[in-house]
Amino acid sequence: MQNSRFITAVLLAVALTATATTFANDVPKRVISINLCTDQLAMMLAAPGQLHSVSYLAIDPRGSAMAEEAQNYQINHGLAEEIYLLKPDLVVAGSFSTRATIDMLKRLDIPVEVFKPAYGLDEVRDRIHQMGGVLGREEASQALVRDYNHRLDILRVVTEHRPNAALYYANGYTSGDRTLAGQILFAAGFENVAVKAGYSVGGILPLEVLTMLKPEALITGLRYPGASRSEEILDHPIIKTLQEVGTNGAISDQDWICGTPYVLRAIEELNALRRKMTEN
Repeated sequence: MQNSRFITAVLLAVALTATATTFANDVPKRVISINLCTDQLAMMLAAPGQLHSVSYLAIDPRGSAMAEEAQNYQINHGLAEEIYLLKPDLVVAGSFSTRATIDMLKRLDIPVEVFKPAYGLDEVRDRIHQMGGVLGREEASQALVRDYNHRLDILRVVTEHRPNAALYYANGYTSGDRTLAGQILFAAGFENVAVKAGYSVGGILPLEVLTMLKPEALITGLRYPGASRSEEILDHPIIKTLQEVGTNGAISDQDWICGTPYVLRAIEELNALRRKMTEN
C-alpha cells in the first residue's frame, strides 16, 4: 500500500512537472512586432529579453508614444523575408499590416497573432489583455488594465455643460462618437459636433458643414514638416476664422493613434483645454 501511494505521488509529481514545462514552452521567447500599436503594447508588457524587434514606425516620435523606448530594440520594416531571418517564435501584427507578409509567415509555420484596432476606450482593455495572453504575461496585463481603469475613472468628465468641439484633420477628415478619437473627446468633457452632423465613425466633413456647426473648439493634428496637399485645407480662411473666434487645440498624434494607455494623456491634454475655455 505504501509503495502504491509512493508511486502515485511520483506519477502525480511527474505529471505536474510535465504540465508546467508544457506551459513554459508555450510562452514565446523571441517575439517580433510589425505594427505600431502592437509595438507599444509589447514594449509595455513583454518580459525582459522576450521582445526582440519592433517596426520602424515605433522610433518615429510623430506617431509613436514610445519612440525613445523603441531605440532599445532591433528595427524591422515588416518584410516577410526580413522577419523570417530574425527567427521569431511569435509575430504580433495589426489587422492593417501587409497581408502578403502575414500570409507568407503563416505558410512558413511562424505563429502570427493579429490585433484589431481599438475603436473605443473599452477596447483598449481588450487589446492589453490580448497582448498579455499571447506573451504569457497575464498578471502584467491585468495590473496594467487596473491602472488604466483607475486613471480613466479619475479623468472622465461628468458635466452638464459640454463645449462643442470639432476634430478636423488633413483632407478634412473628422471622427464621430464610435471612434477612439471621438471617445477621447467625450471623456474630456466635449460634445462632438460631427455627431450632430450624422457622423458616427470617420469621414470627410465639408468646410461648409463645419462652418454651420459653429464649433467652440477646433482640434487639429500637429502639422508635419514640409508641404502637404492633404494639409492645405487646414490653411483655408474658414479654418483661420474658426480658430480666431473659438479655441484652437493641436493634438499630439502619438497619443491618439493606438489603443494603449497613452490615450489617457490625450484626455488630460483636452481636459486642460476645456478648463481653459470654461474659466475664461
